[in-house]
Amino acid sequence: MVKKSVNYEKAWYALAIARVMLGFVFLWAFLDKTMGLGFATPKGKAWLDGVSPTTGFLQFGVNEKSPMVDFFHGLVGNPLVDWLFMLGLLGIGMALIFGIGLRVAAVAGTALLLMMWAAEVPLENNPIIDDHLIYAVLLWVIALAPRKWSLINQWLQNSYAKKNEWIW
Repeated sequence: MVKKSVNYEKAWYALAIARVMLGFVFLWAFLDKTMGLGFATPKGKAWLDGVSPTTGFLQFGVNEKSPMVDFFHGLVGNPLVDWLFMLGLLGIGMALIFGIGLRVAAVAGTALLLMMWAAEVPLENNPIIDDHLIYAVLLWVIALAPRKWSLINQWLQNSYAKKNEWIW
Protein backbone atom coordinates (compact mmCIF):
# COMPACT_ATOMS: atom_id res chain seq x y z
CA MET A 1 0.00 0.00 0.00
CA VAL A 2 1.41 3.35 -1.07
CA LYS A 3 0.98 6.11 1.46
CA LYS A 4 0.18 9.47 -0.10
CA SER A 5 0.81 12.72 1.71
CA VAL A 6 -2.13 15.04 2.00
CA ASN A 7 -1.64 18.67 1.07
CA TYR A 8 -4.13 20.57 3.20
CA GLU A 9 -2.74 23.88 1.99
CA LYS A 10 -4.48 23.38 -1.36
CA ALA A 11 -7.78 22.78 0.45
CA TRP A 12 -7.48 26.14 2.24
CA TYR A 13 -6.97 27.89 -1.10
CA ALA A 14 -10.01 26.10 -2.52
CA LEU A 15 -12.00 27.28 0.50
CA ALA A 16 -10.73 30.83 -0.09
CA ILE A 17 -12.09 30.63 -3.65
CA ALA A 18 -15.43 29.36 -2.27
CA ARG A 19 -15.42 32.25 0.26
CA VAL A 20 -14.96 34.89 -2.44
CA MET A 21 -17.54 33.24 -4.70
CA LEU A 22 -20.12 33.08 -1.91
CA GLY A 23 -19.32 36.69 -1.09
CA PHE A 24 -20.09 37.61 -4.68
CA VAL A 25 -23.46 35.82 -4.41
CA PHE A 26 -24.42 38.15 -1.54
CA LEU A 27 -22.82 41.25 -3.08
CA TRP A 28 -24.46 40.63 -6.45
CA ALA A 29 -27.88 40.32 -4.83
CA PHE A 30 -27.25 43.69 -3.15
CA LEU A 31 -26.09 45.37 -6.36
CA ASP A 32 -28.89 43.93 -8.52
CA LYS A 33 -31.61 44.84 -6.01
CA THR A 34 -30.13 48.31 -5.50
CA MET A 35 -29.70 49.27 -9.16
CA GLY A 36 -31.99 46.94 -11.12
CA LEU A 37 -29.27 45.47 -13.31
CA GLY A 38 -31.79 43.40 -15.25
CA PHE A 39 -31.06 39.99 -13.78
CA ALA A 40 -33.28 39.08 -10.80
CA THR A 41 -34.36 42.72 -10.54
CA PRO A 42 -35.69 44.34 -13.73
CA LYS A 43 -34.63 47.85 -14.69
CA GLY A 44 -36.92 50.39 -13.09
CA LYS A 45 -37.82 48.05 -10.21
CA ALA A 46 -34.73 48.69 -8.07
CA TRP A 47 -34.35 50.06 -4.57
CA LEU A 48 -32.95 53.29 -6.05
CA ASP A 49 -36.16 53.56 -8.08
CA GLY A 50 -38.15 53.54 -4.83
CA VAL A 51 -39.19 49.88 -5.02
CA SER A 52 -38.89 47.75 -1.89
CA PRO A 53 -36.16 45.11 -2.37
CA THR A 54 -37.95 42.61 -0.13
CA THR A 55 -41.56 42.95 -1.27
CA GLY A 56 -41.30 40.56 -4.23
CA PHE A 57 -40.00 37.68 -2.13
CA LEU A 58 -42.18 38.41 0.89
CA GLN A 59 -45.33 38.73 -1.22
CA PHE A 60 -44.78 36.06 -3.87
CA GLY A 61 -41.79 33.92 -2.78
CA VAL A 62 -43.15 32.77 0.57
CA ASN A 63 -44.69 29.32 0.41
CA GLU A 64 -48.43 29.72 0.96
CA LYS A 65 -48.32 26.47 2.99
CA SER A 66 -45.61 27.84 5.30
CA PRO A 67 -46.66 27.97 8.95
CA MET A 68 -45.08 31.46 9.01
CA VAL A 69 -46.80 32.86 5.91
CA ASP A 70 -48.73 35.51 7.87
CA PHE A 71 -45.56 36.66 9.64
CA PHE A 72 -43.64 37.08 6.38
CA HIS A 73 -46.56 38.74 4.58
CA GLY A 74 -46.79 41.16 7.51
CA LEU A 75 -43.23 42.36 6.74
CA VAL A 76 -44.10 43.47 3.20
CA GLY A 77 -43.22 47.11 2.56
CA ASN A 78 -41.53 47.67 5.93
CA PRO A 79 -38.60 50.09 5.36
CA LEU A 80 -36.69 48.71 8.37
CA VAL A 81 -36.87 45.20 6.89
CA ASP A 82 -35.62 46.58 3.56
CA TRP A 83 -32.67 48.36 5.18
CA LEU A 84 -31.69 45.41 7.37
CA PHE A 85 -31.90 43.02 4.42
CA MET A 86 -29.87 45.23 2.09
CA LEU A 87 -27.22 46.11 4.69
CA GLY A 88 -27.01 42.40 5.50
CA LEU A 89 -26.42 41.48 1.85
CA LEU A 90 -23.77 44.19 1.48
CA GLY A 91 -22.01 43.47 4.77
CA ILE A 92 -21.98 39.70 4.38
CA GLY A 93 -20.78 39.97 0.79
CA MET A 94 -17.95 42.38 1.60
CA ALA A 95 -16.87 40.42 4.68
CA LEU A 96 -16.61 37.23 2.64
CA ILE A 97 -14.80 38.86 -0.26
CA PHE A 98 -12.24 40.59 1.98
CA GLY A 99 -12.01 37.75 4.52
CA ILE A 100 -12.61 39.95 7.56
CA GLY A 101 -15.47 40.10 10.06
CA LEU A 102 -16.40 36.57 9.09
CA ARG A 103 -17.82 35.54 12.45
CA VAL A 104 -20.22 38.48 12.42
CA ALA A 105 -21.04 37.68 8.79
CA ALA A 106 -21.69 34.04 9.72
CA VAL A 107 -24.14 35.05 12.47
CA ALA A 108 -25.94 37.62 10.28
CA GLY A 109 -25.89 35.38 7.23
CA THR A 110 -27.21 32.39 9.15
CA ALA A 111 -30.08 34.48 10.52
CA LEU A 112 -30.93 35.80 7.05
CA LEU A 113 -30.68 32.40 5.40
CA LEU A 114 -32.70 30.64 8.11
CA MET A 115 -35.50 33.17 7.69
CA MET A 116 -35.48 32.64 3.92
CA TRP A 117 -35.50 28.86 4.47
CA ALA A 118 -38.41 29.16 6.93
CA ALA A 119 -40.35 31.20 4.38
CA GLU A 120 -40.14 28.33 1.91
CA VAL A 121 -41.03 25.48 4.30
CA PRO A 122 -42.47 23.02 3.41
CA LEU A 123 -39.83 22.62 0.73
CA GLU A 124 -40.67 21.27 -2.70
CA ASN A 125 -37.63 19.13 -3.56
CA ASN A 126 -36.37 17.92 -0.18
CA PRO A 127 -38.26 17.75 3.11
CA ILE A 128 -35.48 19.45 5.12
CA ILE A 129 -32.41 20.70 3.25
CA ASP A 130 -32.16 23.41 0.59
CA ASP A 131 -29.47 25.82 -0.61
CA HIS A 132 -30.16 28.29 2.21
CA LEU A 133 -29.06 25.76 4.82
CA ILE A 134 -26.04 24.69 2.77
CA TYR A 135 -24.93 28.33 2.48
CA ALA A 136 -25.42 28.83 6.25
CA VAL A 137 -23.19 25.84 7.05
CA LEU A 138 -20.63 27.03 4.50
CA LEU A 139 -20.57 30.46 6.19
CA TRP A 140 -19.51 28.79 9.45
CA VAL A 141 -16.91 26.58 7.77
CA ILE A 142 -15.42 29.70 6.21
CA ALA A 143 -15.63 31.74 9.42
CA LEU A 144 -13.76 29.11 11.43
CA ALA A 145 -11.16 28.16 8.81
CA PRO A 146 -7.69 29.64 8.20
CA ARG A 147 -7.82 32.80 6.08
CA LYS A 148 -6.10 32.57 2.73
CA TRP A 149 -6.28 35.46 0.27
CA SER A 150 -7.80 37.78 2.85
CA LEU A 151 -7.15 41.09 4.54
CA ILE A 152 -7.05 39.51 8.01
CA ASN A 153 -3.53 40.76 8.79
CA GLN A 154 -4.51 44.33 7.93
CA TRP A 155 -7.76 43.91 9.87
CA LEU A 156 -5.82 42.87 12.97
CA GLN A 157 -3.85 46.13 12.88
CA ASN A 158 -7.05 47.71 14.19
CA SER A 159 -6.86 47.69 17.99
CA TYR A 160 -10.61 47.01 18.35
CA ALA A 161 -10.41 43.99 16.05
CA LYS A 162 -7.30 42.75 17.80
CA LYS A 163 -9.04 42.88 21.23
CA ASN A 164 -12.34 41.38 20.04
CA GLU A 165 -11.66 38.00 18.48
CA TRP A 166 -15.41 37.39 18.06
CA ILE A 167 -15.56 39.83 15.11
CA TRP A 168 -12.79 38.19 13.10
